[in-house]
Amino acid sequence: MDICVIGTGYVGLVTGACFAEFGVMVTCVDKDAGKIDALKSGEIPFYEPGLKDLVASGMREERLVFTSELAAAVRKSLVIFIAVGTPPREDGSADMSYVEAVAVEVAKYIDSYKVIVTKSTVPVGTGKWLKELISGEVKGGVDFDVVSNPEFLREGAAVNDFMRPNRVVVGLEGDRALSIMKELYRPLYLLETPFIITNIETSELIKYASNAFLATKISFINEIANLCEHVGADVHDVARAMGLDGRIGKKFLHPGPGFGGSCFPKDTHALLSLATREGVTLNVVSGTIKTNDAQRELMLEKILRAVGDIKGKTAAFLGLSFKPNTDDIREAPSLFLIGELLERGAKINAFDPVASENAAKLYPTVNYCSTIDDTLRGADVAVMMTEWNQFRTLDFERIYAIMKRPLFFDLRNVYDPVKMRGIGFEYYSVGRL
Repeated sequence: MDICVIGTGYVGLVTGACFAEFGVMVTCVDKDAGKIDALKSGEIPFYEPGLKDLVASGMREERLVFTSELAAAVRKSLVIFIAVGTPPREDGSADMSYVEAVAVEVAKYIDSYKVIVTKSTVPVGTGKWLKELISGEVKGGVDFDVVSNPEFLREGAAVNDFMRPNRVVVGLEGDRALSIMKELYRPLYLLETPFIITNIETSELIKYASNAFLATKISFINEIANLCEHVGADVHDVARAMGLDGRIGKKFLHPGPGFGGSCFPKDTHALLSLATREGVTLNVVSGTIKTNDAQRELMLEKILRAVGDIKGKTAAFLGLSFKPNTDDIREAPSLFLIGELLERGAKINAFDPVASENAAKLYPTVNYCSTIDDTLRGADVAVMMTEWNQFRTLDFERIYAIMKRPLFFDLRNVYDPVKMRGIGFEYYSVGRL
């Protein structure tokens, strides 16, 4: 089977490379000729473990090709995946202009039956809208089907999530498209992957509902962590006990500075925008967003209260990406804190294994260091933002000696408070005394 994936961003490139690994003939299309040339040379535009090798394998086996020529790719493909961005507008709703532009272009080149699949995260109603849009543009009455197939890829684990997913969701109408999608995903049927076959609207809502629920778990445990600090409880024990209840589960019950990334902030706002448009009140989702915003402010207040006058002092940030194993800094809590401290006259040192280059585009005045020691040397306060593996076994005897003031904010609760204070650190974490 030949398929086409339009958009070589995070979702599109992972989707194309993984389908090629399944043995499918994949053409990845992007209008950015420079990006296509880089991909042909084996350069991956973002950090994702295992993806570079997978792309190289697909190209070597001639199952994965990259091009800027949309027409030829559409004509030879049976299935066309739309994987372009849907960034948030100012009101929180999804900007569908990229999806619309792609759909209009695709309609020009359809000359035989096609299955057009939305892989991008799109609002409920997009499938119906695309059907009408493409029908008005396609020539000669050529038949096609629109399918919703949302992605559930975790940054830092996307390849495994695609190859061994905990479920595949497919929203469609008609047996012809269903048989094609089943054939495309046949390798996962052999792994007994659960498949949810439903209508398009339900499929579109599943993605938003899933991300909103996970975001809610994070905001919930952050609120409990804040309460723990006032009543003398330990949030780790609370979360562990909660997680052992099978109805709750232990995942996403990790307190911290708030969620970030490309999905949770965008999707919670988009879901809230959809509900507002439909006249439905989503108090839980609204509360999740407010709690997340407040959590960042609370972390800032704690740092400022401990440091005192921050002007002219050096804050050392360990980690910039919103989570480990990615260079994604979109909506990362680190950016909020760095921006606020810079406005107050602080000097910032920062180290991240892969995300410094991206952060430098937003905050060029930050001193981006190449080692942990360089980051912490002479610092008045250290802030652990991202729990990269290399930050889990720090030599705090040495760090104590090189910092100007041994003030450490562990916003990921990696270290033991008793041991840290025993070394001599002024130590703060989230939800623990």
